[in-house]
Amino acid sequence: MRRLIDAAYPLSTLLVLLAVWEGSVRLLDVPNYILPSLAQVGEALWRGYVEGEYWRHLAFTLTAMLWGYAVGSGLALLLGALVAEVRLVERFIFAFVVGLQSVPKVALAPLIIVWFGFGIESKVVLVALICFFPTFINVIAGFRAVDPGVVDMMRAFGASRLRILWEVKIPGAAGPIIAGLQVGIVLGLIGAVVGEFIASTRGLGHLIQNAATNLDLGAVFGAIVSLAAIGIIGTQLLRALHRRVVFWERGGRGGAASVVSEG
Repeated sequence: MRRLIDAAYPLSTLLVLLAVWEGSVRLLDVPNYILPSLAQVGEALWRGYVEGEYWRHLAFTLTAMLWGYAVGSGLALLLGALVAEVRLVERFIFAFVVGLQSVPKVALAPLIIVWFGFGIESKVVLVALICFFPTFINVIAGFRAVDPGVVDMMRAFGASRLRILWEVKIPGAAGPIIAGLQVGIVLGLIGAVVGEFIASTRGLGHLIQNAATNLDLGAVFGAIVSLAAIGIIGTQLLRALHRRVVFWERGGRGGAASVVSEG
């Protein structure tokens, strides 16, 4: 019941926004090439998913995003743990990671496309680069926020470094790590769409670009709704994982706070 009540708040906000949208279009007589009506967006979604036009674009974007997200987040977990545990590794690579993050990924996109081609590989690489840093930083912050007293106690009882890592540091850093993964979901979608804007013949980004060129804003909003749905579903899945794994943090707020403080 409490979850239903919690879901009612954003749904009520959504209904108000949709009512304002439709009312503005009708009362102000806004042309459909500036802002489409809800019926036109619904028609675009029906045409796209029932008649099958959007499915290949959705599959392409999802594939690029999930592969890039897995590669970027996996590397971030491994490298972040190494940096947090081995000071020598931090001295060698941390500055270069921060420098790479400082470069706008849009500036790197043409270079990535030259190296990896116009297919899905270049989108995977771009998504991985964008997803990497939030998880990387949160892994380091989470590991270093673990209570040193607990670590010292484990050492006093003769626990190995690997056991301390597995039983103390990883559980202690789980909240910030999952929070970083939540941010990576949203950034991964941005990376996939940017790559499709620059060079692609498939994907929701390509669909948005073509529809905008033809002033078909119903299709543009239909693709945007699809992207929003992917982001919401992915974020909710990670929030559910957060509640199950980091059950001592109510509602996952500790992890979200970590992202804000580190971002």
